[in-house]
Amino acid sequence: MSDRERLRNRRLSESFTLEVHGLHYVASFSRFDDGRVAELFLQTHNSASQSDANARDSAIAASLALQYGCPLEVLRRALLRDAQGNASTPLGAAIDRIAGDSPPRGERT
Repeated sequence: MSDRERLRNRRLSESFTLEVHGLHYVASFSRFDDGRVAELFLQTHNSASQSDANARDSAIAASLALQYGCPLEVLRRALLRDAQGNASTPLGAAIDRIAGDSPPRGERT
């Protein structure tokens, strides 16, 4: 296993909102100095909900994968999609937005 790549203690982040299956989320992400996405945070407006806990946990797992060297595109292709190629989860929708909304390479729309 490779070493975990750490981020600077102070770093710029970008935030945006998204809606998945009628639930609203806030996503924030930061990049490594070379521009690669390094971490992602997701949350709903209802912090006591199971959907919020699931979103937060998925973002933590994705962040760790990115920091251990998993390319964003590999992670993106691994996530659930509907028959039209749209992301089925908040994590997938957030990663699609970060990557520029285009379908993952190798996927058909």
